Amino acid sequence: MIVLLVEDHRPLAQTTTSFLESEGFEVDYAADGLSALNIASNSSHDAIILDLMLPKMDGYTLCHELRNQCNIDTPILMLTARDTLEDKLQGFEQGADDYLVKPFEQRELLARLNALIKRSRGEVSAKRMQISDLVLDTGTMQVWRGEQELQLSPTGYRILRILMRESPNVVSRDAIEQELWGDAIPDSDVLRSHLYNLRKSVDMPFNTSLIQTIKGVGFKLVDE
Repeated sequence: MIVLLVEDHRPLAQTTTSFLESEGFEVDYAADGLSALNIASNSSHDAIILDLMLPKMDGYTLCHELRNQCNIDTPILMLTARDTLEDKLQGFEQGADDYLVKPFEQRELLARLNALIKRSRGEVSAKRMQISDLVLDTGTMQVWRGEQELQLSPTGYRILRILMRESPNVVSRDAIEQELWGDAIPDSDVLRSHLYNLRKSVDMPFNTSLIQTIKGVGFKLVDE
């Protein structure tokens, strides 16, 4: 998972980055609001950790710009020493999803971050995802196409879940690889092999193919 940390206090930023990386996150960093706006507008993140008192553009303004000008719906966790009710309400009004007051425990930051990302991905509770006649049950980890249950490898299941979660949007190869393997990405033939095997189960036995390759961009699931 990739997060954007926006924090002008360098020691805190370094400590937080080290902790999150030890928990398996990849961390992009910005020390001011304008840099953060540029990074967030040009890169995809699973969550944004946002300080309020920032140089060049404060956190409230940045949050407002991300939501209303850039149309970015990435979960935003505001991280600040300003702890009045008015401060919190203003943060939520600008589009924040959660609020953590300094000083804080790193474990609480991790818990809140994971909860935001799971909620954003629709992974808070077990549910069924459906595209056309393809059904995936996140609780039992079973997959059906029509009346036929499909047998997928663990990696194939994860790829299908990503595509179903993001449908009808296109998911880039890089995004799939990052979610599957983080920084330890194997060579490109590995993902190609997993996608081939996934198509063998999901598409080849049936009259209609649901997994599409968008040349030069990535992959998507389409509803027939």
